[in-house]
Amino acid sequence: MKVVGICGSPRKGNTEWMLSKLLEQVAEKGVETQLILLREKRIKGCDGCLSCEAGGPKRQGTCHIQDDMQQIYPALMAADGFALGTPVYFDMLSGLLKNFMDRTCPIWPHLESKPVVGLAVAEAGIGQAVANLKAYAGICSMRWSGQVTALAKLPREAAKDPELEPTLERLAGRLVRALRA
Repeated sequence: MKVVGICGSPRKGNTEWMLSKLLEQVAEKGVETQLILLREKRIKGCDGCLSCEAGGPKRQGTCHIQDDMQQIYPALMAADGFALGTPVYFDMLSGLLKNFMDRTCPIWPHLESKPVVGLAVAEAGIGQAVANLKAYAGICSMRWSGQVTALAKLPREAAKDPELEPTLERLAGRLVRALRA
């Protein structure tokens, strides 16, 4: 079994730390993990051409845009579960993560029934970020398995919260149970 974590933060900070801690706990439970840092990828925006939907099932899984998503698609299709992490901007998820989500259109049928958890970190309030993650999971018919949120502004500030790591461990347990269900 494999869980892929997607980090939608443009900097190395709280979101990446939370995802890394979650994935460490998942790995300790015997599940392979992979962390994809979107800030290190060149992913263009979806242009809405719908060519990924044209021609029926044979076209699914392909996108005419040639960028780093071409290397990410196979990992997503092979994954058994996901952890999506985002910093919160204007009460919503990051543009990096939203752009990534839009570009999963060619493969979303391959995501159906897979469990997914969400992580969001904000300076003052989570706003609609978790609702955005849940909406994406619902549209892709994924199984929402929980979330953890944190308030932090400076990089690694979330790591100072003594309750956060045990909370991430519990979420990792829920994700692993969902994988095995």
